[in-house]
This record gives sequence, C-alpha cells and structure tokens, in this order.
Amino acid sequence: MSNSAAPILITGAGQRVGLHCAQRLLENRQRVIFTYRSERPGVQTLRDRGAIGLFADFSSEAGILAFITELKTHTDSLRAIVHNASEWLAETPEHEADEFTRLFSIHMLAPYLINLHCADLLQRSTPADIIHISDDVTRKGSSKHIGYCATKAGLDSLTLSFAARYAPAIKVNGIAPALLLFNPDDDAAYRAKALAKSALGIEPGSEVIYQSLRYLLDNPYVTGTTLTVNGGRHVK
Repeated sequence: MSNSAAPILITGAGQRVGLHCAQRLLENRQRVIFTYRSERPGVQTLRDRGAIGLFADFSSEAGILAFITELKTHTDSLRAIVHNASEWLAETPEHEADEFTRLFSIHMLAPYLINLHCADLLQRSTPADIIHISDDVTRKGSSKHIGYCATKAGLDSLTLSFAARYAPAIKVNGIAPALLLFNPDDDAAYRAKALAKSALGIEPGSEVIYQSLRYLLDNPYVTGTTLTVNGGRHVK
C-alpha cells in the first residue's frame, strides 16, 4: 500500500467501525483527521495516537459548513474522505418529519456539501478517494426504518454522481455492510435470528470494512462502485 503525506478524513470515528478503521490507518503510518459528536474513550485513544479530532454536528447545514471551515484550518490537502458518520433512527409517531430531516442531513447533505467544498483538498493529492459507508438494507428496504433506508439509498446515488463528476482525478466508491457487530445488550435470541439472515452466519467484526476500505484506496481502476459486505444475505 502507498501512504500519503495528506491525511485521510474519517467522519464518525469515535467508536465501533469508524474507530477501528482510523486505528488501522494509523498503524500503517497514515495521517488521520476524524470527527466525533460526543466525547468517548475512542476519541482520546485516537488523539493519543496522533490523529486530529474535530467535533462535528452534521444534523444541520450550519453545523456541516462550520465543520468544513474548521477542517480547512488544519490541512490544505486530503488523501481521502471516508463518510462513516451515521445515525440509526426508526419512525416515531408525531416526530417523523424531524427524524427524516436529521437522517437526510447526516447521511446525504453532509457528504454532499463536504464533497463539493473539499474537492480542492482532494485534488492536491494523487491518488485521491471519496468513500461512502452505506448499508445493505437499501437492497430491499425497511418497513421499520424507512427514513434511514431512504437516506442511505440516497448516499448510494451520490456515489454514482460524484464518481462521474470527479473522474479521473478522484475515485468515488461506497461500501454497503450488513451486520458487523452486536451490541453488548443484544440477547441470544436476537443474535441467532440476525446471524441466520446471512449465508455465512457470522459476526465478522470491523476488520472486514477496513479490508474493503483498503481495497478501494489501493485499487486504481475502481470508481462508481458500491461493495456489498453482507455475508451473502442476498443469496439466503
């Protein structure tokens, strides 16, 4: 793999998959800038390892634009942008519009504006990448998480549009994972039901996303593609 003097930006890297990917990049001597919404142990862990952590609230246009302004005070170039920030919300009676607006802002407006306003940073790096972390749920929809699914599907569309817009200087791809990690309070019945949905039937952990991320960063001939990382759910 080739390392770059320009940092990689990962949004939402204070915990779980984002944290793991940021740590793995740092292990490979790649400079990292990451965003977080709340202070967690992982935020300090990344800071201690030399990463730059920036608070960001992507739930509003003002918050997104404020982050972009702050980012540009820390670097004049980027090797890649990994849009990992996400929120998991189900529809709540009488709050649907607010929830959908929030999901739209985090999953679509933030990547849209960051991609547009930070293209100049990416164009100062060769190679350069944008990677959107989507979700396998967009393949079939979700009756209980309609807004989440719809906005992640919109993110998939942004992958195609930005790939066309920025080629050949910037590759733009996506990763669409299914189940990666259980939460500590997930009971045995839920775990068994979730594992049964895929052909491989395993809880793979975060490393499979880093492997996918690494592939997209290193391969010079892939753009406009979303990698499915779902353990074979589509063949079950």
